Amino acid sequence: MTYRVCFVCTGNICRSPMAESVFRARVAEAGLADRVVVDSAGTGGWHEGDPADPRTVSVLEAHGYGGGHSARQFQASWFAGLDLVIALDSGHLKVLRGLAPTAGDAAKVRLLRAYDPTAGDDLDVPDPYYGGMAGFEACLEMVEAASDGLLAAVRAHLEGQAA
Repeated sequence: MTYRVCFVCTGNICRSPMAESVFRARVAEAGLADRVVVDSAGTGGWHEGDPADPRTVSVLEAHGYGGGHSARQFQASWFAGLDLVIALDSGHLKVLRGLAPTAGDAAKVRLLRAYDPTAGDDLDVPDPYYGGMAGFEACLEMVEAASDGLLAAVRAHLEGQAA
């Protein structure tokens, strides 16, 4: 059985493609690429069809991550085919849970930084779009820190299904 994860930010050009790229790499390193599908989307469609922000691409490449990207808008109909919808901040969490057709679908929506035990009380990944490269670097650090915990949760789920 395939486990499907979708990362969601505002426009799908900064945070969510970064999280998608990092988590896809973690999944591949864990030998789970044949069992876990990773993608991303935005709550809005302003950037549909656009590549990731050049600063996102630059930071990802500088840290050894790759992958092309084309922005798209999250659709409520996708919930049926997804196991986990990962919001990058509390605003996205609220929007996504509001779009969820059922309570079960709303329960699939989680904040990324909830998977980082060192995150503290602020579980939002700040939007780096209007700032400089330091914001993109900080975003990557937060995404990487949470990705290990997310991978552990996905692995546990997969192992529970197989048992």
